[in-house]
Amino acid sequence: MFDSTLVLRFLLVLARVGSVLVFVPIPGAKSMPQMTRVVFVLALTVALYPVWPVLPESRLTGGQFAAWMAGEAVVGVGLGLIVAFIAEVFAIATQMIGLQAGFSYASTVDPGSEADSPVISVLAQLGANLLFFALGLERVVLKTFVRSLEVWPPGHVAGSMEGLVSAVVKHSSSMIELGVRLALPIAGFLVLLDLTLALLGRLQSQLQLLTLALPLKMLAALVLLAILLPVFVRMYGSAIQSATASIATFLGA
Repeated sequence: MFDSTLVLRFLLVLARVGSVLVFVPIPGAKSMPQMTRVVFVLALTVALYPVWPVLPESRLTGGQFAAWMAGEAVVGVGLGLIVAFIAEVFAIATQMIGLQAGFSYASTVDPGSEADSPVISVLAQLGANLLFFALGLERVVLKTFVRSLEVWPPGHVAGSMEGLVSAVVKHSSSMIELGVRLALPIAGFLVLLDLTLALLGRLQSQLQLLTLALPLKMLAALVLLAILLPVFVRMYGSAIQSATASIATFLGA
């Protein structure tokens, strides 16, 4: 006999998993064929079968099921945003550095969006993609799926919305702060370099330092980025820990 509740359970888990993966920055996901992404979401949903929620024995109406689906999508979007904000740390930092160093004049094709983007931002995104697997961020995503289904099964997510919004807001603010902290040492050095060149040009007006300013700033930014690369890796790890803590707080762990 066909079990209709099995289909309903599948759809509820699919709504949460699919909405999470919309925002999770999985490397290469945006360039995947549409059918491949659909199969991936379906396969991940089926793999989570042991933790599929058990529906109540009472009769389930269409309106109630629609409300549950909407709640699942909202929870999935919130959890996906928490993970997605981790990759934005590098984006914020490199945008600040690139603008100050003059990298905004040099653009290349972003392999993710296939649009023209500043070179330094593309390099930062590629580095973040490598760290996604190197630091085990995919394990955080999978554990989040399982834990969220155990703690907030369908029908019980309404009371979790306030905690979810609070976790997303606090985590986003901490990621912005982390990105600014990463960019400040290099951006501050570039400002001092500008002031130094301006002072030298004022003292020795015959020196044509204006033509040297942009190359010097770009070279200094690259050297400082190479020196601070281990710090960037540690900060990315701190961002993962912050995301894990935010998710744990929301899930009541």
